[in-house]
Amino acid sequence: MNYLLPLIAVILGYVLALVFQPKNKSNLKLLLAFSGSFLLSITVIHLLPEVYATKNTSIGLFIMTGILFQIVLEFFSKGAEHGHVHGHEKMKQMPWLLFISLCIHAFLEGFPVGHHHDLAIGIAIHHLPIAIILSTFFAQAQLNPKVIFVFMLTFAMMTPLGTLASDYSPELQQYTTEITAIVIGILFHISSTIIFESSEGHKFNVAKISMIVLGILLAIVL
Repeated sequence: MNYLLPLIAVILGYVLALVFQPKNKSNLKLLLAFSGSFLLSITVIHLLPEVYATKNTSIGLFIMTGILFQIVLEFFSKGAEHGHVHGHEKMKQMPWLLFISLCIHAFLEGFPVGHHHDLAIGIAIHHLPIAIILSTFFAQAQLNPKVIFVFMLTFAMMTPLGTLASDYSPELQQYTTEITAIVIGILFHISSTIIFESSEGHKFNVAKISMIVLGILLAIVL
């Protein structure tokens, strides 16, 4: 079931966007702040101590590689991984660079889930508002509904596929620590960016701080 949580979250976000067509972004930004805080806390409290416990002297290098790799992905996705999409021009075809970048990002996120089931919850919470924002954006850009469906369904499948690849590929299992460290770097960049971008002007307010604290507490409990 943990494998399917990120998939269900994306499909749910897609359906919610189609049914309710949300225009108020305030609640989505609060949910993004919560998801960013939860992901960052899961990473620091659970993933980071585990990879450093392996005594691998190159862990820091792999973490920084993950951060750099995510920056490169965002060059093509324009920050869609943390809900940063803009523009209202019409789209006539699949935005391939955005699609491929998001799929690579989601696929890599799935690798540690087989060993950290609480991370599946964090990724699901992270993907829900992203799916709503993306689906709404594509609908407003008048992208073909069939293309939107294929885009979101494929995106939804990527994280479970990453988990399955990690669990059943002996070649990848040899590098579990290194891959997890790269994912930690990715999550560091994504979660910190979400926290600072989820308010207008990067200002903190009571509601946002409450969501961040709630995300930290949930990660501690899990």
